[in-house]
Order: sequence, then structure tokens, then C-alpha cells
Amino acid sequence: MSIELIFLLIYFAAVISIGLAVARRSSKNEEGFLLGGRSLGAPVTALRLQSTSMSGYMFQGAGGLGYQQGYYSMWYALGDLGGGVINLSILGRRMRKLSHMLGSMTSIGYLENRYPSPAVRLVAAPIALFSMFFYVLAQLLAGGQGLSMVTGLDLNLSLIVAIGIILIYTFLGGYLAVAYSGFLQAIIMVLGMIWILAATLNHVGGLTAGHEALGALNSNLLTMWGAEGQYLGQWGIIIGAVLLFAVGGMGWPHVTVGHMSMKRSSIARDASLYATGFNLLFIPSAYLIGMMGLLIVPNLDNPEMAIMKIASTVLPPFAVGLVMAAIMAAIMSTADSLLLQTGTIAAHDLIGRFLKRNMDERTAVKVSRYTILVVALVGLTFALIRPPGVFEIVVFATSVLGSAFAPAYVCAVWWKKANAPGAIASMISGSIGAIAAQLMGLSDSIGLDPMLVGIVLSIIAIIVVSLMTQKSHPLPPEIVEAVEETNRIRRIPASLAIMQDTALSSQRPILEDETLARANSKDTA
Repeated sequence: MSIELIFLLIYFAAVISIGLAVARRSSKNEEGFLLGGRSLGAPVTALRLQSTSMSGYMFQGAGGLGYQQGYYSMWYALGDLGGGVINLSILGRRMRKLSHMLGSMTSIGYLENRYPSPAVRLVAAPIALFSMFFYVLAQLLAGGQGLSMVTGLDLNLSLIVAIGIILIYTFLGGYLAVAYSGFLQAIIMVLGMIWILAATLNHVGGLTAGHEALGALNSNLLTMWGAEGQYLGQWGIIIGAVLLFAVGGMGWPHVTVGHMSMKRSSIARDASLYATGFNLLFIPSAYLIGMMGLLIVPNLDNPEMAIMKIASTVLPPFAVGLVMAAIMAAIMSTADSLLLQTGTIAAHDLIGRFLKRNMDERTAVKVSRYTILVVALVGLTFALIRPPGVFEIVVFATSVLGSAFAPAYVCAVWWKKANAPGAIASMISGSIGAIAAQLMGLSDSIGLDPMLVGIVLSIIAIIVVSLMTQKSHPLPPEIVEAVEETNRIRRIPASLAIMQDTALSSQRPILEDETLARANSKDTA
């Protein structure tokens, strides 16, 4: 057995142990399974958010883009650097408070609670499932490729093993397993990436020597305009590249649910510091390593394997095992969150809301788990067909999710005039705009990135339609009061902490009075 495989087995055992350790805590009720009992502190909140956001994209898509386009790839890194702090600053504290006041337990159910209309959830859930399914495909493909490279196993078998490990701890522990494993995975990811970067720079003789060698190959690689200078003046594409991860992350249901799971709203402030520190260490490194790959492993058939190939070249065997564990951590930290959220959306926001409204909590948890299993198996089936590259899939899914949901989430806590018709129009126009721009190839034809097209249409729609329908679709006074309360730095008043999730047909409070009072007393702004 190779040393690389030994380290991977140790890592897999660790994440499965996390699932077993939190299984009892998370399975008592829906809030425990879906939100971890709203009990997470700043370090876990921040690093779960970042590890979930980064995914296998950073070790494959980012490295591949740097390998192909040089410093142009840093436009994506620039947006990603601020993505965590932007997300937590704009949504974190306010979304935590509002979701608590509304009794929301899912990120899609939260949208219906804020924009009270069943049509909101009926529109949002399919869009989320469609986009997140593609994201799952990207993670499964990345996981299979990484595991195959380390173990020498057939790619199909590697895909099956990777999804099996993810299923075990997600199925057992629910959100707590995903959160705590994401925390562990984030630490492994950043240590592994820094290790590869240090070894890479040492291999090429330092950053300056590496830049000189890249310039000798192609001076355009050292500019921000692409390997052929093709993006010079293409600001429609460049702005879209920055917005993709700077703003797109605010539309990811599997990321924004982290705001709802914080122990108290003030956690967002400290979490922003942790997220920023992680980003500064982790994000630029991936793109830079990919660039240096042109000097270390030239002429790769698949540029997305650049970081993995570099690691196996510049690191000693024992270190390769540790680094491959970091790569699998990045992949699995996103895959588990995606699977949990797709299962939750399908079971809670569609089946529980519209088809089987009388489910008790234990049944709802079981349905969520079975749905996770089904989604994982369907995703595995499609992954075996070999979808496109990881970069293309992640960019497509992020463009659709960001365009469809970011304006609705932001306006939910910042603009009390935003209403259900506006939110529905925003989600539909944003998702259709991003998909249409992608299919029509607007980046190549007129220099407009799909993310830019989608987000602009989405913002216009929520503003215009909300203003046009103020009289016909006014927000209930209690929702307006709750939105206003999110901007106040104080504890949630008891009078506002009594609303319920409309998905629960029994119309019972989410929390019992004693639990609610205890949580409310701790909830400082």
C-alpha cells in the first residue's frame, strides 16, 4: 500500500468519525439535522463557508485557468478574495436574525417566508436543484480524477469510492457533520495549498525566476489580458469574472444556509476575519501554482490536472499523500454541502411543502436522507458519462445561482419594498439571462459574461416589478417590522421571535417556548 493511499485512508476515517460523533446531536429534529441547532461559532462558520465555496474548482479549475491564461486568471481570484467577507458583511448578521424571526430552516424556505407566496418556493426550488446538480457533477468528477491519480484505480471506481465516503458522513450527521468536516477540510486545504506553492517556487528558483521564465515562454502570461492578449479592453468579460465569486456566492443556497446556522448574529463579524485570512493564504496560491505548471509539467493534455501533477513532481512521496488529502478535502467539503442542500430542497421545500404536508420531524429527516442518497446516485450516474471540465461546470452553475438568487437574498434584508412578484421576476429573469448568455456565446460574440448579463437582469427585475406591484402585493406588517429589525444592533424582541415556517402544515412554532427564550436571550446583534 502506497504512503499516499495511507494518508487518504486516514483522512477518510477522520471525516466518517465526525459524522458518527455528531449523529445523535443532529438527528433529534429537523433543526438539528438541517441547521445544526443554530449552534455554530465564528471559526466553524467562516471556514465551512470558505471550504464549501472553494471546492475542487480551486485545485482543478483555478489551476487549469492559470496554466492556460496566466495572470488573467487573477480576475477570478480578485473576486474570490473578497467573496467571503462580502457575503458575511452584507447577508450574515441580517440573514441570521431574519431567518430566526421567520422560523426558517432552509435557504429556499427562507425566501418564501420573506416573500410570502408559495410561488416563490415553487420557482426557487427547481432553479436551485437544476444549478446545484451541475455543481455536484463538477465535484464528483474532480473527486474521481483526484482519487484515481493517487490510487491508480479506474476513474469509474474512484468516482464510486469518493461519493460513498461523502454519503456516509453526510447521511449520518446532517448539517453538523458537513460543518465540522468543512472546518477540518478548510485547515487541510490551506496547509496543502501553501505547501505546494512553497515547493513549486523552490523548484523554479523563486517567484522572480519563475516570472522571467514565463515571460520567455509568452510575455502575455504576465499581463491581466490573457495568453493571447484577447481580453484587453473586454470589460464585460472581466467584470463578470470578478463578480462571479464576489457576488455569485451570495446566491448559493449551500453557502447562505451557513448564515442561518450561526449561534448568534454577531458571529458574522468575527467570521469575516477568519474568512479573509483564509482567502489571502489560499486563493492566489492556486492560480499561481497553475501558472508555474507551464515550467514544471508542460504540454499537459488536461490542464485541470496541473496542480495534482505539480504536487507529485515537487513534493516527496509522504507529502503527496497529505496534499492529496487536501485536494480531496476541497472537493468533499463542497460535495457534502451540495448533497445536503439538494436533498433538503427536494424533501423539505418541494415534497414537504407541496406534496406531503403532514410529515412529522422524524419523517422529514428520513426523507431528506433518502433524497440525498437518490441525488448522489443520479449525480454519480451522470458523472460516469464524463461531463465537461470542472471549470466550465462551476462557472455555469455559479452564474445561474448567483444571478437567480443573490439579488433576492440581498433585498430580503436590505430593502423592505422587495416583494414576492419582484423576487419571482428576479429569479426567473436572472437564471434565464445567465443560461441564454451561455448558450448564445455572448462572451465570444459581444464580450458580455453570462454572470454580468444575468445579475443585471435580475437586479432590474426585482426593483422594477417590486415597485410596480406595491399596492397589489404589499408585505405583511410583521414582515416589514422584521426586516427593519435586522438593521438594529440589539437582541431580537420576543414579539418578533414567534413566526413560523409556512412549510409546516401543523403551523406549530419551530422552537418550543423554553428553547426559543433561551436562544433569544443569547442572540445579540
